[in-house]
Amino acid sequence: MRMSRMFSKTLREAPNGADTKGYEYLLRAGYIRQMGAGIFSLLPLGFRATEKIKAIIRSEMEAIGAEEMEMPVVNPADIWKETGRYYSIDKEMSRFKDRNNRDMVLAMTHEEAVTDIARGEVDSYKRLPRLVYQMQTKWRDDPRPRAGLIRVREFTMLDSYSFDRDAAGLDKVYRDHYRAYFRIFSRCGLPSIAVGADSGMMGGKISHEYMYLSPIGEDTIIYCPECGYTANRQIAKFSKEYFPEEMKEIEKRETPESKTIEALAEYLGVDPKKTAKCVFMVGSFINDKNGEEEDKLIVAVVRGDLEVEESKLSNAARANALRPAHEEEITACGMVPGYASPIGAKGDFICIVDDSVAKSNNLVAGANEAGYHLLNTNYGRDYSGMVADIASARDGFACPVCGKPLKASKGVEIGNIFQLGTRYSEAMNCTYQDENGKQVPVVMGSYGIGVGRLLACLAEEYNDEGGLKLPVSVAPYQVHLVSLVKETEIADKIYEDLEKAGIEVLYDDRKETAGVKFADADLIGIPLRITLGNRSLKEGKVEVKIRESGETTSFLLEDIADEIKAEIMREQQEIDSRIVNKELD
Repeated sequence: MRMSRMFSKTLREAPNGADTKGYEYLLRAGYIRQMGAGIFSLLPLGFRATEKIKAIIRSEMEAIGAEEMEMPVVNPADIWKETGRYYSIDKEMSRFKDRNNRDMVLAMTHEEAVTDIARGEVDSYKRLPRLVYQMQTKWRDDPRPRAGLIRVREFTMLDSYSFDRDAAGLDKVYRDHYRAYFRIFSRCGLPSIAVGADSGMMGGKISHEYMYLSPIGEDTIIYCPECGYTANRQIAKFSKEYFPEEMKEIEKRETPESKTIEALAEYLGVDPKKTAKCVFMVGSFINDKNGEEEDKLIVAVVRGDLEVEESKLSNAARANALRPAHEEEITACGMVPGYASPIGAKGDFICIVDDSVAKSNNLVAGANEAGYHLLNTNYGRDYSGMVADIASARDGFACPVCGKPLKASKGVEIGNIFQLGTRYSEAMNCTYQDENGKQVPVVMGSYGIGVGRLLACLAEEYNDEGGLKLPVSVAPYQVHLVSLVKETEIADKIYEDLEKAGIEVLYDDRKETAGVKFADADLIGIPLRITLGNRSLKEGKVEVKIRESGETTSFLLEDIADEIKAEIMREQQEIDSRIVNKELD
């Protein structure tokens, strides 16, 4: 491709809102352009890079026996109503009516669509197992898009779906995906880890997320450097202290200006671990009788030195979504913010008690009277509720496996895999006839990778002060040819010879200064740069710079195609040597 004819242009400065280095360089190098909040166009450079990523994905998906297909972005709402997700997903899912007044949705994911197809295609045990995938557009009306392609509203995603007879079949294909995803990310050159994760709106019991560890990430990963325990903080466990002792008589104590645990502990001279605090949320639930959404107050009771993990709380309550409670919603149930507890409360609310509280005795809790707390409160004697692990793990807490201190790191989710089980097949009557003539629900799995997000993470991982420096496996071109000579014939011939040799070349034939051309070459980040200058030309040579290392060398003109092909092969072999073949424990 000649740069004089290239559709996109480079930018000297990043537009406003470029909040990460990778995002800035993708904009400035002409890979992407923003159309609206969380809505981006892939320009030719970005398109070529994502096509490289897709090719890697396709080869690994086909290696585990998957067939590619494509499903519509627009879905009839009826199939989403069958699973209940039409009602349980909030405003992130865009709903509309077609010209015949039928409810429609823009698909955020395609579990319903693929199950609808499968119930017409899979009718017998002889038709199982089956595995299909697509790379299709998704729409999720995220309220807080950020960091360019990291968090968007419209995106392209690999999503694959498995159909099996039983849990053993699902376990096998789940393990196949677990291994294939590590190969995909490492072939792209992106380091990743797999962590246990919350299944969220997808449903199912087992899921893993693949994380690119980076300060720009919004997810917090909890891990143990000693034994390797790793999980998203949303579900991460830790070894808790409990304080069981003989129950004492409850005692009311005046505690003026003690609305926080810190103030309370200081006033009473107690350790925060000997207190119980309430966190008030309102959960949304679907009424089983009429399908309408209802709100209900949730009182989360956790030990004073801990924090509530909302994802754990939502799962324990089986709520579709959570929001902070308003003061009037709390007082309506007889509780006083700042001095609250479930003791003596009234009204319709859900009480969920962390096991750190349920297994400890004689904790200080609110008296539901301004300026007063209760000493020696005990779960089971003074109040009741559902016991669950709802506390948030954090750096320094004890590992649940080996007891050593945990660490925390930020990460970006780049892929996920879910064991859905029969969550969708039962809801949508997707069954098969077994050997005995019995109709049995198909056992399903769902697996996804964000293609654009993967490019964004590569841009974050591979850059320096000059711009991008993408790996050869995903870079839009393999070679950037920069001509600094007035006579175009020699440069044109090199360009043509390289292309004939099967080398992908971006040819800077523009009438620009050497400084501009070099700056743009660094910004765009092609792995190899060939510079044709007057001095080297007199010697019958060209200069070659490796973008990643900055090393330069010279090749004879007559050897250029062979030497470049050998260098490309060396860079690809370096990536191949780091391919991760990791098995699920």
